[in-house]
Amino acid sequence: MSAFSRNRRRILSLWLPRLPIDRIKRQLARDSAAPGNSEPSIVVARQNNALQIFALDDAAARLGLSIGLPLANARAICPQITVFDADEAADARALDDIACWCDRFTPLVALDPPYGLFLDITGCAHLFGGEAALMEIVCGALTRHGFAVSAGIASTSICARTMTRHVSGKIISEGEEAAAVGPLPVSALGAADAITRGLRRAGLKTIGDVAARARHEITARFGADFTTLLEGALGQGDAPISPRKPLPDYIVEKRFPEPVATEAVISATLSRLAGMLVAAMDRQGKGARRLQAHFFRTDGVVRAISVDTGQPVTKAEVIDRLFRERLDALNDPLDPGFGFDLIRLSASRVEIVVQQQRDLDAKVHDNDELAALIDRIAARIGGRRVVVHLPQDTHIPERAVLAAPAQHHLAAAQQADWPARAESEPPLRPLRLFARPEAIKVIAEVPDGPPAWFQWRRATHTVMRVEGPERVAMGWWRSPAEMLTRDYFRVEDEAGLRFWLYRDGLYDREIAQREGEIAQPNWFVHGLFA
Repeated sequence: MSAFSRNRRRILSLWLPRLPIDRIKRQLARDSAAPGNSEPSIVVARQNNALQIFALDDAAARLGLSIGLPLANARAICPQITVFDADEAADARALDDIACWCDRFTPLVALDPPYGLFLDITGCAHLFGGEAALMEIVCGALTRHGFAVSAGIASTSICARTMTRHVSGKIISEGEEAAAVGPLPVSALGAADAITRGLRRAGLKTIGDVAARARHEITARFGADFTTLLEGALGQGDAPISPRKPLPDYIVEKRFPEPVATEAVISATLSRLAGMLVAAMDRQGKGARRLQAHFFRTDGVVRAISVDTGQPVTKAEVIDRLFRERLDALNDPLDPGFGFDLIRLSASRVEIVVQQQRDLDAKVHDNDELAALIDRIAARIGGRRVVVHLPQDTHIPERAVLAAPAQHHLAAAQQADWPARAESEPPLRPLRLFARPEAIKVIAEVPDGPPAWFQWRRATHTVMRVEGPERVAMGWWRSPAEMLTRDYFRVEDEAGLRFWLYRDGLYDREIAQREGEIAQPNWFVHGLFA
């Protein structure tokens, strides 16, 4: 047996051929005020300047309607037909929701647009009673939710997808791919229409006919991509699927024979899962930096909650506390509906735990307590709202400080080297710096001198004391609008309020050069001193 066959995967392919009309009917069924519709229904979209059938239900198919038929012809065949407009974005969202529901069976779920999914069930089918039982569970649940579905299992994704387009419920054992797909028409491969027509003109009507020809002949006539597609269908090669989400490093989960909905059971389950997750990571000396909890409802809705940590977490009680904080702070509370039948906890980002002397080092204890406090606050209000400031190597005031998430940059903030303040001197920069300077009206005694009076936010301020100017030149590599030189002034008004003002552009030089005539420069307030 070759190394390729020894490492062969098992792929479950799902195809929902009538997803657009099934989605619409399911939406109408959820609306209690909507009457039941027993008439044939179709979905239409504009193609080639004409409305054509985009999807249809079983009743419409039994009347002889088909995809691509013009709407006028469909109305001639069945005047009482119900017509809906296509919404491909809504169809894509529905397929993604189904993929989220499929995460309960395997974390490796890939989209197969427009109406298909791939599930890598390698090594997990036995958890559901085998491949046949797993496929029956998946198809039965989707059917109960109102979706027409075709499924197949094979060792390659291309072979499984080829089978689902013509035969539902087929399980192909390893080594039987060529015999299974051989009788199918060449259109089942899903190649371009031009290739399919070319094969038929050459008398190659089935996949078996194509497989009987030499590979170099097929490649010379139809290209290497088609040869790769053919070999995948025959089980002689495979293209890897691209899962929607990266596989977490560690996963633990709890399945319930009966759905659970009480907060006590959910919290207790999370606590137990946290202990199991920590035990699994501890065996390899790892700690979690990003954790996710997934709650799978019986009606197919999946809710995911994430928490980040500043340091690798190695204690179950810390994980439990962070998720309690996160759940308590949710704007949209965790709605169990008819109950959860699966709760999963995963660590999607882990790091090696570095052992430190903690008994005698007070600084290490202080850092741990600070990091834990930041984690709890971030779990409640979001990690992006808890920031530290890092100095940047630039003289431009608004770019001299970078606000970064505290959970990921706490160590850098503690080691940051800030400019030292001169003793007995006022600060050079204001305590509060505006994100964007605000325009003001200024009267200056001389055009290039300090302000004597200014108006800001409808309030007038008379300048009593002033220091400056401090000249700041912009980078020559920036756009012309950002290249004007600034003259900054520290001013104090009659009420004792202190402001940081600047004049944008040098009088009679940059202003005249930019506008072609001498003009008064613009003034701005950039910050407030304490």
